[in-house]
Amino acid sequence: MTNTFLSTSKRPDIADMFAAYNRTEQKLDREGKEGEVSIGCTFIIKNINGNRRALDISEMFTSRYCVKYSIPLLFSIRSLSHHLPEHSTAFSFLPTNKLPSKPDRKKGITEIRGPYYAPVTRTYLNELLQDWGEYVDGIKFAGGSFSLMPEKRLREMIDIAHKHQCYVSTGGYIERVLSSSAGDKQIIKQYLKTCKDLGFDVLEISSGFLSIPADDWTELVKLVNSYGLKAKTEVGIQWGAGGDASIKELENAGTRDSKWLIDRAKKFLDAGAHMIMIESEGITENVKSWRTDVISAITSNLPQDKIMFEAADPQVFAYHIQNNGAHANLFIDHSQIVQLACLRKGIWGTNKTFGRIVTFQN
Repeated sequence: MTNTFLSTSKRPDIADMFAAYNRTEQKLDREGKEGEVSIGCTFIIKNINGNRRALDISEMFTSRYCVKYSIPLLFSIRSLSHHLPEHSTAFSFLPTNKLPSKPDRKKGITEIRGPYYAPVTRTYLNELLQDWGEYVDGIKFAGGSFSLMPEKRLREMIDIAHKHQCYVSTGGYIERVLSSSAGDKQIIKQYLKTCKDLGFDVLEISSGFLSIPADDWTELVKLVNSYGLKAKTEVGIQWGAGGDASIKELENAGTRDSKWLIDRAKKFLDAGAHMIMIESEGITENVKSWRTDVISAITSNLPQDKIMFEAADPQVFAYHIQNNGAHANLFIDHSQIVQLACLRKGIWGTNKTFGRIVTFQN
């Protein structure tokens, strides 16, 4: 291992320090070396009351203190990165809703749609997550889009997501695998192994277009988990959902009872499903009027931390936040990250939500 040390005895500038850190890390990457990049400095600070004391490392990135001068001391930025408030903003003094932070967030999960309607690139994804990654927990490849990408580029995109502490989901492409293979177990196993080898974390099991016995579905959940992937089952009340069908087409296809959805969701959770994705079609998408009764039945009968609603429409995710709170788990489009984050934090909204979304932590 190569250890590269950067040190300074001049008045430190945090931006310069991190720029130097990034340059050194990139150099090691280019040379194919592993290394720990460390920056040496500690701080004597003068706080707003005029009292001098040693600066606690966790306060280094806040704006409440003024750095006066430094003395040499070695510490590792990489080893401390999980403990530093890297997302502290210039406006941290303004009160906003307290929400769980990454990587330990278990509620208020935001999953975004990756490549499908828009060809999300590696550069775009990296810059998007650099700026807004604190508000994103997972990236989903919709419509089997990942199967079109060159393997090297796909691995790089998955690595980018992981670098920003985001999980990566296959989306519901297993429907295509099941239908094209007639449920051949060897092909299913090869698909699962390939997904795991590529670095996927979550495998969504969807059946919007297929009729699969519930017992077969639970066996598939167990099989997915056995490959070290997290099974995420998608359920809904609409037959034929997931393909941008018209309202008339979906009405003709008919809907299922909410009890049917809830019973199967419970069965899949008992089988080891990591999360239940609630299909929006037939509930809030491609319907003449929203089925809020179905949403209420779902939230009343299933654990909130185990359900995620498809909500790639600002009016829909605003409804879920308004009725289920800032901790609702939601799937949205990548273009909607900021709008949803503003709602969760309670800093902006429409007439229905402005100043009304709050949290409480004891």
